[in-house]
Order: sequence, then structure tokens, then C-alpha cells
Amino acid sequence: MTTASGSQSLALLTDLYQLTMGAGYWKAGLAERRACFHLFFRRNPFGGGYAVAAGLDTALAYLESLRFQADDLAYLASLQTPDGSPLFEEGFVDFLAASSPQLDIHAVPEGTVVFPHEPLLRIEGPLWQAQLVETALLTIINFQTLIATKAARVCQSARSKDGTPENVLEFGLRRAQGIDGALSASRAAYIGGCAATSNVLAGRLFDIPVRGTHAHSWVMTFPSEREAFERYADAFPKGCVFLVDTYDTLEGVRTAIEVGRALRKQGHEMLGIRLDSGDLAQLSIDARRILDDAGFENAAIVASNDLDEYRIATLKEKGATITVWGVGTRLSTAYDQPALGGVYKLAAIQNQDGSWAPRIKLSETPIKTSIPTRQQVRRVTKDDRFVMDVIHSVDESPLGPFVDPEDPARARDVTPQGEALLQCVMQAGERTGASPSLQETRARTLSELARLPSPVRALREPERYFVGLSAPLAKLRNQLIEEKQ
Repeated sequence: MTTASGSQSLALLTDLYQLTMGAGYWKAGLAERRACFHLFFRRNPFGGGYAVAAGLDTALAYLESLRFQADDLAYLASLQTPDGSPLFEEGFVDFLAASSPQLDIHAVPEGTVVFPHEPLLRIEGPLWQAQLVETALLTIINFQTLIATKAARVCQSARSKDGTPENVLEFGLRRAQGIDGALSASRAAYIGGCAATSNVLAGRLFDIPVRGTHAHSWVMTFPSEREAFERYADAFPKGCVFLVDTYDTLEGVRTAIEVGRALRKQGHEMLGIRLDSGDLAQLSIDARRILDDAGFENAAIVASNDLDEYRIATLKEKGATITVWGVGTRLSTAYDQPALGGVYKLAAIQNQDGSWAPRIKLSETPIKTSIPTRQQVRRVTKDDRFVMDVIHSVDESPLGPFVDPEDPARARDVTPQGEALLQCVMQAGERTGASPSLQETRARTLSELARLPSPVRALREPERYFVGLSAPLAKLRNQLIEEKQ
């Protein structure tokens, strides 16, 4: 997985209370009792109408290597209570030493469009182990899903009027939250639709295309802008995109054209220019005119400088002629919403006779009342378009009507068709197959978004996609609410 710690064990990548609960389950004789948890979120990020699931392959890499090493165990044995006695009993530390991954995981594939209340992962296995992994799974899935969703929104905004996708480059490495945050952001942004990244390590680790130009410091190093462009052309004659706003932007465009003409005489072509400040809309319009008049109609205009989906939309409304968008800080940090808010809830626990007993978490805030029992999600399609999703028990074949978990008065009565979204990806701690390539996952995202109704994809005030509970599941939930109140 993406981590700055190299091969170091990640068994302690958890909150302390996961381990104290694990010790409590062990003490009570419940550690090996099978349990079912679901990982899901309650609200779409960014005020949007959907999210893009991401982070699964990273999560599986963490899960399959989940073993306590000697230094992990020594650290746990050294922890003390306030009175100086060991926090963990020696028997529990020995129990951890003998453990190995035993979890079964069902998950929606990365790149799948998902909605509130739907399980992104269903985790089943020994209670202590399913509890232990909560923190790590949340930090992995929450962040990458958040960034993939932001990238999808940015790429949607950058599409041309005829629907042709335009290049969006992820430029966020220098502003990301640390090394792992940067790597995870680059990976997730590519899943969300970005065409490439400036992050060279992410390019190597994940086979993502890498792109970049040069900085203002390159231009400032030389006595003149022209000499800076000429020296860059000498070094990279087949890959020249000149940053033109170090001094006077439009003069920079004209200087780039002069160097571009010299490149042509050598049999090469200037690829484009980059704008990084000022009135990007007007500067791009003026730059396009200057480039076209000089015979550089195919030269790209790359823009950067605090871009996001809203600013891109505004620039396009103003007639900007930008063809490539370099999006950094506001993408890699999810600038306007720093966390997805995904949660991890116990849904069922296995009795000694092997039957499953449902569990529910109540709240005075209705949206926080959980959905009980082991769940599956089925997507209804019509004419290759997504119509609605159904959450149902794994033990039932759902039929309508279906109740909105947030608004019980809102219901639909249809017969579900299509495949179940949650797929078995791990059994007893081992993957059931190879993960798709990141290119395949990115293609899935683009396909899923194309099948989503356009009102649900709206950047502002989107239409809410209907996610319903099957009638038996809604009845079970209501019964448990009544019992617990």
C-alpha cells in the first residue's frame, strides 16, 4: 500500500480502542465469534449527487499483510495503565502473535458510482479482527473515495461542450497532506478521471502517465525569457510547453512563438504554453488569437492556479480557450471538504448455532440510525441508465416496494434487474483474484458516470438518486428500532 514506512508492519495502524476492545472480546470469550460490519457514508461529498468508490486495492494490500511482528508485540506489552500495570495481558499479546488474516471481504469495485447508506465494503470474520481493521479501512477508503469524487467533478466540469473529455492533470503533490496523502491522492485522482499526474513516484508505483512543464525559476535563472525558452527547447525539443507568465504574459506567448518557429526548422513542434496567473479567461483568449495568427493552431493552452470544478466552469462560461487544466491544491487536499465522513458499523453477529443476529445503532438524528443485518446492494438499470439502487439482506431476493431510508414516505415499486454491486474480493484473508489495472478502474469510472442521469451529476443542487431498502429489510429495521427504544 502507499506508505512512507516501506515494509514496516501496519498492524498498529489503528486507534487504541480497537485493541482494547479486542482484548475485551478475548477476555469475554467472544474474540473468534464471527461478526459482520459495513463501511459506508451518510452524505455525498461536496454537496454533489454521488461519490466514486476508491481505495479498495490499497485496503486489500493492508488486510492481506495484517500480522503482528515482534516489535509490534513488544510495544503493546510495554503499554501501561495509569497505575503502572500492563495495559494488555500477556495472554492477549500471545493471542495476537499467533493470529493471521481471516477476514472475508465483499466490496463494490473501485470506480463504481456509489451513494449514501450503501455498503462500500462488507467485512465478515472473527469479531476482534473485524473490529481491529475499522480505523485503517476508514482512513484508506474515506480519503481515496473523496479524492476520486473530487477528480470526477473536476473532469466533468472540464469536458468540452460536445462532451469530448479534455485533459485534466493532477498537480497536487507539493500541497498534499504528506507523502502518503500525496500518493493516495494521485492514485485516486487518476481513478476519478484525471489523465496524468506530476507525481513521478505515483507514476512509477501505479503506472499513471506523468506530465509537467517547467517552473518560473527556470525562466528566472537565465538572463532573458527567450534564452530560458531556447535552452529548454535544446533540452526537450519534442516536449516543449513554455510557462509564459513570469514577466509579461502576452509577451511571453510571443517569445514562445519565436522559439517555436526555430523548433519547426529543426523538425519539431512546440506543444503549447502554460498560464499560471492573472485573468486566465482573457489571457487564454488573447493567447489563442496570437498563437493562431502565428500558425500555431494546434498548440495547447495549459492553465493552472487554484483551479477546481467551480472555477473551471466559470472560466468556460467566460469563453476561456484553455485545453489542458492543471489542478493541484483544491483537488489533492479536497479543499472544500477535508473528509468524507464514512463510518463503520456492526450489522450482525453470529450466534453459537451459526445463525446471524442483526444489530442496529440508534440515534436521535434519524440519518445516523444504522441499517441492520448482512447487506447486498443491487442496481436497477433501464436503457443502460442507472435508475435506482436497492439495499437488501443477503438472504433475500428483493422485490418492491422499496422504502427510502431517509424518507419512508418516498417509495418505488419495481422489479430489480442487474447485478449485485458487492463482490467477494477476499476470503479468509486471501484475495479471490487479481485486482483490475488502474487504467481499467479509471475506464469503469468514466463508464459509470456516463450511465448516471445528468441531473444527478450536476455540480450544484443535484437531483437525489433513489436508494431504497427492500420491504423485508425496512420491516426488520423498524422492528429493531421499536425494540431498542
